[in-house]
Amino acid sequence: MAEQPQIIVQANVPPTKPFGARNDTNVRAAFADSPIYKNEITDQERKETYQDNALNGTVTNGNGINSFNLDFEGTTQDPVPNLEDVVTGGGGLPASPFVPNLASPGPGSVSAADQPVYNGEIKDPATNVEFGSGLGGTLSPDASSQRMSQATLGNYISGRSYQGSGG
Repeated sequence: MAEQPQIIVQANVPPTKPFGARNDTNVRAAFADSPIYKNEITDQERKETYQDNALNGTVTNGNGINSFNLDFEGTTQDPVPNLEDVVTGGGGLPASPFVPNLASPGPGSVSAADQPVYNGEIKDPATNVEFGSGLGGTLSPDASSQRMSQATLGNYISGRSYQGSGG
């Protein structure tokens, strides 16, 4: 995030210098019907609008997606995934919550339903850090989504999804 506040719609008072400064009177005259100059929109109003329409709530009927919850909340029909609830084994099930079943279904079959349980070595994802920092891929979406939903405009932390998620 920028260290200095940026102009959104409310411009700073123009400096009194002959060159390189905007003429506020001329700008207001040219754009007299602008909602900015009618005080219909302000920096605070824009921030609240962004929070309400881009960070909170549920988007419905947009861009080919029936609905999407911006607060990362699940529903009864489509709950937020919990990695501890992932069923593993054969018959097309994953080998672990982090690894697909790598076992071959056997000669003559291409069906995942014929896969046996994968008995190979699966490294512990908590100790097998490949890249990056923070909590990595071992944090379950049901835990991380709750923390991510608390983000508000202005409290982002560079390189992190939420406080405590990276180092």
